[in-house]
Amino acid sequence: MERKKWGMCLKLFLKFCKIGAFTFGGGYAMIPLIRREIALREGWIEDKDILDILAVSESTPGPIAVNTATFVGYRVAGPLGAAAATVGVVLPSFVIIFALSFVLRQFEELPAVRYAFWGIRVAVVALVLSALVSMAKECPRNVMSYFLAAGAFLLVGFLGANSILVLIACALVGLAASKWKIGGMKL
Repeated sequence: MERKKWGMCLKLFLKFCKIGAFTFGGGYAMIPLIRREIALREGWIEDKDILDILAVSESTPGPIAVNTATFVGYRVAGPLGAAAATVGVVLPSFVIIFALSFVLRQFEELPAVRYAFWGIRVAVVALVLSALVSMAKECPRNVMSYFLAAGAFLLVGFLGANSILVLIACALVGLAASKWKIGGMKL
């Protein structure tokens, strides 16, 4: 049994190391890869659980990719799995940033390097939009959820509201909506 647990921890480490190594743009850009690799390919968690895991990961302090890796690792193999997945997702970025720190200053003004980073930024936007679409498919489709999504987007995106306060307010509205029906509409 112990050997099986260590084997699973190694698998978690390698899988999250792969995700961490081949995703540019931070945690939100990793969401489609995490979904594909962890839920769809490996079946370690259910695809429908991805949205819940992301909600918890976003609601806790720290980077979403690290929180997601930790949460998935814990669900799959307990505390050792959490540690393995967390180290796996962080290690590639650490190594890459450490190595780049020695050479980037020398090459940052080259047009080819600037264009490469411009291209990476465009790809990151596409990955984040992909994550948005896959998460939107799993969200409830009703008047209240559309109202909350639009309101939160406007408040945070355009009015500069504190995202933590908006998150708490949305959670409270969601809790209230689960207890009462507003205006007789189906929520």
